[in-house]
Amino acid sequence: MSQGSGPSRGSRVGPVAPTGTPWLRRFHTAPADAPRVLCFPHAGGNASYFFPFSAALAPHAEVLVVQYPGRQERFGEPCVESLHELADLIAAELLQGAFLDRPFTIFGHSMGSSLAFEVACRLRDAGHPPAALAVSGRRAPSVPAPGSVHLADDETLIADMKLLGGTDTRMLDHPELLAAILPAVRSDYVATETYRFTGSEPLDCPVTALIGDIDPRVDTPQAQAWRNHTTGPFRLRSYPGGHFYLVPHLNAVVAELLADLPQPTATTV
Repeated sequence: MSQGSGPSRGSRVGPVAPTGTPWLRRFHTAPADAPRVLCFPHAGGNASYFFPFSAALAPHAEVLVVQYPGRQERFGEPCVESLHELADLIAAELLQGAFLDRPFTIFGHSMGSSLAFEVACRLRDAGHPPAALAVSGRRAPSVPAPGSVHLADDETLIADMKLLGGTDTRMLDHPELLAAILPAVRSDYVATETYRFTGSEPLDCPVTALIGDIDPRVDTPQAQAWRNHTTGPFRLRSYPGGHFYLVPHLNAVVAELLADLPQPTATTV
């Protein structure tokens, strides 16, 4: 639940091609018939965090990364402090655009996992189920995750960010940069800590849960509970590391995504 190791608010990793919506960024080209991977960043994070994942997946899939309001090029927009509202907005944008015209997998980290699940349920209910869901660094929706950091002072919020890691310490020690990112971080903490599962029917696609073995936010039983949210196959993978274990284990995480990635349908002449 921190800004992550991606570029700061003022930096840019430009998309290779516009998507036609501020909600989605595309960093790399992919084969025309490639399936899609929709990525959802963590609390306080931005789309650029998934740039390395996009680069690694580009030979196999078109990666679209959700860009939340209140950061990078959307810095001037108000943040959304409800995961359910945010899921409604993102699902509506995906359904209105030409983004579900091929098989797609959804991948989220931390807050992005809860959001990815909620969006997956909405798309399923609208007749566009994902081919697979991968969730990282987050307990299952049915396992309550109470928290009050969003109500605390800035010092407590910053201390929690340091606990989780993933944030460039130079950013945390730079007053102007810190002042710029804290509103989005706090808003995301509000959304995450007030989120409650409302009893959506289980998905029927494969679900993969990924965690770090010393993550202070999720343990094995809490991640294992994701099994209850699908009638399809489920697997749990644990890696050495904390909340941002996926940074040093990028290749292993990409391999897990590829395992459930739909393959283009072969055509015959």
